[in-house]
Amino acid sequence: MKKFLGFVTIISLALNSQAQTPAATEKIKKDWSKVSLSNRPNDHLMIQLGYDFWANKPDSIRTKGLSRSLNVYFLFDFPFKTDPRWSIGIGAGIGSSHIFFDKIKVDINALTNDLNFPDVADTSHFKKYKLSSVYAEAPVELRFCANPENSNKSWKGAVGIKVGTMLSAYTKGKNLQNSAGQDENPYVEKLRNKRYFNSTRFCLTGRIGFGNISLFGQYQVTTQIRDGLGPDVHPVSVGLTLSGL
Repeated sequence: MKKFLGFVTIISLALNSQAQTPAATEKIKKDWSKVSLSNRPNDHLMIQLGYDFWANKPDSIRTKGLSRSLNVYFLFDFPFKTDPRWSIGIGAGIGSSHIFFDKIKVDINALTNDLNFPDVADTSHFKKYKLSSVYAEAPVELRFCANPENSNKSWKGAVGIKVGTMLSAYTKGKNLQNSAGQDENPYVEKLRNKRYFNSTRFCLTGRIGFGNISLFGQYQVTTQIRDGLGPDVHPVSVGLTLSGL
């Protein structure tokens, strides 16, 4: 949480400096309310690819590999009439997170009250094993673009929130191995169950970049697992955003 708040603070300071420190005298006198934005693209389509991890994860839950997220959103942009460098983006889309584990099973189909993460290093286990969650989401952003007349060649930034509802949660294991790490069976196992997970998630978001590429950060305020049914882990994602249209 502290790392994400630091990321958002950096974005806010950068936006403030762009808004308050003009590069030349003529920019001070420019009347932004008279700027025509009829043909400008302004990040209506956003595709995000991130690296994911769980904040507050117990040491007993081992992860490995490149845990990742993929998000696709379409947003409508509403510039402020008095200063179109600032705008509000509102939209919808799909977000997903994929956490990879190291010889740990996520027992989502167990009959226990709590979600267990048994260590399977000394028994048969999958060489590749992940927990995936997919959400329908509605992002809202407060945006700043230093040059709204040519946003594809301008510094940009945004802070915002996302509210989502879980569509699916599943584990996927690939290539069964014995305790010595030798291949036993190259089959794929996929199990679905949402009952251990929060059906609603609320995230804080931030991004900053130039043109169509920016860095983004996301912190999930709500826990991944329902209260009292497992560890209080909070998914975090950092990565790249491709935007345009």
